[in-house]
Amino acid sequence: MTEDRRDRRYQQNLQGVLQMAVDAGTGAGASAPAQPMSEERKSWLTVALAEFADCQMDDVAEMKRFLAILRNEGARNEEEQEYDRRESAFEVLSELCENLDNARDLMTLGGLELCVSQYLCHVQSGLRWRAAGLIAACAQNMPQVQAYLLGIGVLPTLLQLTDSDPDPTVRVKALYAVSCLVREQEAGLQTFLLHDGFTVLMRGMESENEKLKTKSAFLLLNLLTSHPEQRETAVSMGMVQQLISVVRTPHASFHEHVLAALCCLVEDSPEGLKDCRNPILGLEDFLKQRSAELQGKEESQEELDFCERLRVMCFRGQQSDDSGVDR
Repeated sequence: MTEDRRDRRYQQNLQGVLQMAVDAGTGAGASAPAQPMSEERKSWLTVALAEFADCQMDDVAEMKRFLAILRNEGARNEEEQEYDRRESAFEVLSELCENLDNARDLMTLGGLELCVSQYLCHVQSGLRWRAAGLIAACAQNMPQVQAYLLGIGVLPTLLQLTDSDPDPTVRVKALYAVSCLVREQEAGLQTFLLHDGFTVLMRGMESENEKLKTKSAFLLLNLLTSHPEQRETAVSMGMVQQLISVVRTPHASFHEHVLAALCCLVEDSPEGLKDCRNPILGLEDFLKQRSAELQGKEESQEELDFCERLRVMCFRGQQSDDSGVDR
């Protein structure tokens, strides 16, 4: 096997370099002593790395070319054809920035500042949502880019777009960008709280936009799970009552996230528990009914589990607590 690996031919690109590294690592525990790299292997590695560097340079050149289109250099008309060119430029840049190095390079080239200053509030909704999508693509899992975007004040604009943009796609893409800037990002979370982000999520769940409902509920659950210190803040805002109102609407798949969020708000929170037990809300009877509706539906098992868990947390032993007589 060692001889086969030593004689193996690799492609002269990054994939080939990675494959060689994997093969070398697989043989790391072998008893045979390490062999010096042959001149042929050195030559191959040099060429492969050079081609990878050229590829990165090509990507930078491409990004510069499409940024020129977005800056509208050499073309000052606002006709439909020009909008199409800029939409296409955003789509190519978003694809290129799936590579984290390219996302960082776009930031250095001024592309993210351009998105924030000229396109998030552009009159054309197709350009607004593509700008928000590009910001999200670059910020995801990139602390350096996240810090830069927070530093230039993008989050309040994204929250405003999420909350009130007339185009449903803009609202969804803006919320995606918000999520990339606040999850596992303390500075982003504090800015989110400062600009009433929880209220924005609540209104998202109350909208007519199904995607926005689902993504709002999912982000709320993520934040309450990752930051339990924020649960009392949410309870004090009346979120328990609002979430119960949301979950009582005609059944939808995102209700699973809403029920899970309610479980978070009740856990170790006397005030949250008191809110859930308010007889005006009728939560106990609702949970019994919803549980009965979900019984036997495999695709709804997690929602059923949250439904049952919330019922136990809120109402098992309630009568005993109130009157000394257990149910």
